[in-house]
Amino acid sequence: MTYVLHQLIMISIYLILVYATNLVTGLGGLMTMAQAAFYGMGAYTYALVALNMPAGFVESCGLSMVIAGFVAWILSKVVLRFRGETFVLATLAFQMIVFTILDNWESVTGGSYGLSEIPRPALFGYEITGIWGYLGLAVCMAAFITGIVWVMYQSPFGLSVRAVRDNERAAESLRISPQKQLSRAFVISAVLASFAGCLFASYVTYIDPTSFSLTESIFILCILLVGGSGNLIGPFLGVLFMILFPEGLRFLGLPDESAANIREIVYGTILIILMYYRPSGLKGIYSVK
Repeated sequence: MTYVLHQLIMISIYLILVYATNLVTGLGGLMTMAQAAFYGMGAYTYALVALNMPAGFVESCGLSMVIAGFVAWILSKVVLRFRGETFVLATLAFQMIVFTILDNWESVTGGSYGLSEIPRPALFGYEITGIWGYLGLAVCMAAFITGIVWVMYQSPFGLSVRAVRDNERAAESLRISPQKQLSRAFVISAVLASFAGCLFASYVTYIDPTSFSLTESIFILCILLVGGSGNLIGPFLGVLFMILFPEGLRFLGLPDESAANIREIVYGTILIILMYYRPSGLKGIYSVK
């Protein structure tokens, strides 16, 4: 039962991450490779504040989100000058910089050893220690953020970001600033990703740089592309598929010495077939470009 609850918690965390990525990639049409950087930024900021300051869960998360938002705002001034492959490379460079800092700044981040004994969250004087309590927190936060994202999709802001994706010059003719709207989407995406990092750090109580590497950014992006971008249903289906399907492969009864490799081959083959026949994902609006 604990295993199932753990998977539900991770689904909730990844749901926040993928909805955050959908603001930039799905609505804005910009394929970002920096989500794991903001995810890690939130996790490490939360851990450092919770370990070294008399701050509660809300204060630690708030500070993490503010820092991630500020960094994203500064970064957007640079990376949003580019489009297409150049934007991907710019965000990739930022991802590599953040990972290098996390992995080498041992006096602050603990380097490759990471940070341990991260305090559990406490709300209204109640410390959440059991897995059931944390599941409730994760699901409630995921549902709350899903509601916020849905409102943004339907709002004038969401419609303007879609307009920029479809045709920047036409959007400018309607007095929509592509730079301003994409910058807002980029910042909000980073803030939400950092909050997911706070949830992750407070749940596992131990973090190290390997959880926030380029591989993690690619995985988050793959979830979005498999499920489909530009709406709420696609990312949700992508999270379920990418989290639960690999776990399901564990029950095939494969030989221990080759099980991991066979699962990766089966997993990769199914992904290739899916992207070939469903380039817009399981339930997406936009096709992969």
